[in-house]
Amino acid sequence: MHDDTARIDAFFSEAKTWPEELRALRAILLDCGLTEEFKWRGPCYTYDGGNVAVIWGFKENAALGFFKGVLLKDPEGLLVAPGDNSRAVRMFRFNGLSQIEAMETTIRSYVREAIELEKAGAKVDLPKDDIVYPEELLAALEEDPELHEAFEALTPGRKRGYALHFAQPKQSSTRVSRIEKSRDRILAGKGLQER
Repeated sequence: MHDDTARIDAFFSEAKTWPEELRALRAILLDCGLTEEFKWRGPCYTYDGGNVAVIWGFKENAALGFFKGVLLKDPEGLLVAPGDNSRAVRMFRFNGLSQIEAMETTIRSYVREAIELEKAGAKVDLPKDDIVYPEELLAALEEDPELHEAFEALTPGRKRGYALHFAQPKQSSTRVSRIEKSRDRILAGKGLQER
């Protein structure tokens, strides 16, 4: 835990984008009774070991993300998906400290609802087979039993991330190259963005 504290302190003291906004969001999350841990190169806010929220400082805004955001009621439609392929996470985007201050009551109500979802053991129902693997990946898995076994052992989210990454290029040769470059990472059981 001590190592987490040092890394979290460094995250906030070294934040180059939206430092005041990130500190304000941190204060709200901690005041709501969440535990602060260091995961995925930044602070993550948990309840009884379950991931509830995360904060990011992007170039264009500061963001507060909810891991099970699709389950939140969001009556005003304030939450957005971080990307086109995001299935569960939803987030608030902020362009200034005054915006966070003006929305503090709303933010707290969303955090409380997210905590209640975690307490209740709510799960996001994700379709199992909604990603089509590119032909090049299917061929690589068929030709390389070690790769096939390692790929199948990945979590559904990691498999999805790789499948989307491999399918993106228009040219088959680029798809093959991406698969080859990712082989060692897959064999190590790591996701696309993991070190």
